[in-house]
Amino acid sequence: MTLLAEDAFNHYAAIGLLIVIGLGFGLGNVVITHMLGPGRKGKIKGSVYESGVDPLAETRRRFNVRFYVVAMTFLLFDVEIVFLYPWAVDFISLGGEASEAHNLPMLFLGRMLFFVLTTIIAYAYAFRKGVFRYD
Repeated sequence: MTLLAEDAFNHYAAIGLLIVIGLGFGLGNVVITHMLGPGRKGKIKGSVYESGVDPLAETRRRFNVRFYVVAMTFLLFDVEIVFLYPWAVDFISLGGEASEAHNLPMLFLGRMLFFVLTTIIAYAYAFRKGVFRYD
């Protein structure tokens, strides 16, 4: 083996080791759960139990779709914040002679304000439609 091939192997060995550790951890958890988990099954042992209270009704009931809409709205704002972080980091470094000649910082600011404004308009529209009301 040449030195170049050994270096390439060492780089892939780390990735392979991570894959083996991940698979070993997953399979190990499944095996240990089956070994240490409950062995006997029964009606009482398999019944639903939550916080020491017996279930009052069927557990498979429908939820109002508004819960999911609120969750999706929360995710929308989280994703927007994720997009704002790299923009804010790069916006600081946009200064300089070349960028001032092309007005690059103002262009980036305008694009981000448009992005935030469309999100605010969508939120206001959903609020006026009553999406966030639970009654």
